[in-house]
Amino acid sequence: MLQSPSAYVEGYRKARRYDKALADSYIRHTTVGDPALDPVMEEVSSLPPHHLHRFIKAGIDQEEEGLRAAPQALRGFFENLEDPPWFDYEAFRPGVRAFHLNTTKILVAFVTGVLIEGFATLIAKSFATTGRVLSPLTARRRLMQNNRHLLEVFFPGGLRRDGDGWKLSTRLRFVHARVRNLLAKSDAWDFDAWGTPISAAHLGFATTVFSMRLLQHSVSVGARFSEEEKESVLHVWRYAGYVMGVPEAILFSSEEHARGIFDVAHMCEPTPDSDSATMANALVGAIPLTAGIEDPEEQAAVKELAYRLSRCLIGNRLANELQFPKTNTLGVLFGYRLKQRFQHLLKSQQLIRSENFCQMLEISVYDEAVLGAMSYRMPDHVRASKSSPW
Repeated sequence: MLQSPSAYVEGYRKARRYDKALADSYIRHTTVGDPALDPVMEEVSSLPPHHLHRFIKAGIDQEEEGLRAAPQALRGFFENLEDPPWFDYEAFRPGVRAFHLNTTKILVAFVTGVLIEGFATLIAKSFATTGRVLSPLTARRRLMQNNRHLLEVFFPGGLRRDGDGWKLSTRLRFVHARVRNLLAKSDAWDFDAWGTPISAAHLGFATTVFSMRLLQHSVSVGARFSEEEKESVLHVWRYAGYVMGVPEAILFSSEEHARGIFDVAHMCEPTPDSDSATMANALVGAIPLTAGIEDPEEQAAVKELAYRLSRCLIGNRLANELQFPKTNTLGVLFGYRLKQRFQHLLKSQQLIRSENFCQMLEISVYDEAVLGAMSYRMPDHVRASKSSPW
């Protein structure tokens, strides 16, 4: 057995009986961040924030003139970026088409299933420590940022080198590296207990949730995918994970592999604590705010439905661990699917895609000044409340 962070010892022992190789890989990556980018961010950490932001923007936006003035380490990072041998852009097309036909159901699955399951791991510690998601209002912006990333990844051409899906994924990679760098220089993180903040293990797990579990949860709330479309969605997220810096040793290669990583991760991870519960409940509380619902009674009704759907998707045990309210889930998914199917019958596919796209735009974060503009600002303090806006 490998020496693991103390929080994982018990779960690791159990996971090894299930799949020794996957369990060892997961625990090994709990002490790994981004091997390619973390040393670069350490080297440039003393740069004035406005210079760092400018250089990162130049690299992501392929501005050769601006990047020329950047430190060699940062220039070298961008020069060495290349696609993996398994990358096939044409394989994205069925998944992109299916996404825009099923957007409403995918969004429901994403918010009430995928994001909740993500916070059930120790990744919640990084959010709690930095204070990034502690209330429905701050969770609202987080939720809208996630929605925009999802939209851009599945936008036609979004994962091309000049697409916003690629740019947002790379920006996230830099944000993660920056947060790791800030936490490493503070006394707020317990490395012995929790391993590396926003570890490669957690990011590898996240890609399985954003892909394999997103498909499962979407089908549960009424989405339909052909086998070709499922394979395509998996390929989209595998590549997005690669762009975000997930090491290939912990990046899924197939649906079966994704399921194995997901299962082993849940065995290795400790029981969700109050930090996970706070994050998950803040996300649910942000749902009506994100949708622009102002009436208190309507907000309460939407939250109740979200909790019931989430309990159906993630299961009673996890819902209880996250301190979700006890609710009756009998017939919830069936009734929701029936309502969605009835609405689907009344509309053409073209109208559905158009409405879905408009809905995604409305509940996604875009720059207040210029629609679609992307900020490359990075946090400059370990606590969100003390950091400059980013």
